[in-house]
Amino acid sequence: MSKRCELLGIGVMSGNKVSHSNRKTRRRFMPNLRELSFKSEALGCDVSLKIATATLRTINKYGSIDDFLVNCRHNKLTDAGKKLKTQIKKKLVKLGKLEEVKIIKDKKNIVKKTSTKKAKAA
Repeated sequence: MSKRCELLGIGVMSGNKVSHSNRKTRRRFMPNLRELSFKSEALGCDVSLKIATATLRTINKYGSIDDFLVNCRHNKLTDAGKKLKTQIKKKLVKLGKLEEVKIIKDKKNIVKKTSTKKAKAA
C-alpha cells in the first residue's frame, strides 16, 4: 500500500531531523492521508479515494469533486485522477452542464478588478 494521494500524487518526502546540538539525521515526512468517499453528481455514484488533507481542502474550496476535477490542470493529476476527470467531463458534456461547472479565468477581468480597486482608493 503506497503512501500517495490518488488525485494529486502527493507522496513521502525526505529531509533532516535537526537536534538542539544541530546534529542532522535523515527522516521521512509522511503525507496526511485519509480514506474518503465523495458524492459525484455527474456520475451519480460515490467515489472512494485515498487523498491528502491538502487535496481535501482544495476540493472543499471548489465545492465538490466534480468542480475540482474539471477545473484542475490535467498535468497535475495522477493517472487515476485523469481517468476520473475524463469520465466526469464526458458525462457533463452529455448532460450539457459543463459550462456551469467550469471556472473561466480572464487576464482582462483580473486587470479591471485591480484597477477599479485602485481608483476607489484614490
